[in-house]
Amino acid sequence: MSEQRRYTVQFSAAMLAYAVVLVVSILVIQANPGAWWRFLVALAPVIPVVVAVMAVVQRLRTLDELQQRIQLEALGFAFACTAILTFSYGFLEGVGLPHLDWTWVLPLMAGLWGVGLALATRRYR
Repeated sequence: MSEQRRYTVQFSAAMLAYAVVLVVSILVIQANPGAWWRFLVALAPVIPVVVAVMAVVQRLRTLDELQQRIQLEALGFAFACTAILTFSYGFLEGVGLPHLDWTWVLPLMAGLWGVGLALATRRYR
């Protein structure tokens, strides 16, 4: 099996597991709102996310030097933009904008990684 195919299978399986675990954890918590273990159940979706992150890191290690550089630039872009956006929004919350849930940080960073990847790829064409 090629490295790309292996990565696709691992990442897709982790994301599918995340979706299933997320739905199940929400239903279990809603059915048991006062249970002492609800905090553990609330963290259960993190486990497949860790598996997905491990798949990404493993895939990055198999890339050639140019692709690694492109990914590094994309991740740097995502990190910096996420930092600026979340820091700025924190100040805006202080003057009346609604509080945003932290669960939006990872999707924001992933989306910005995609933008950074498109920019870095274009740069090296």
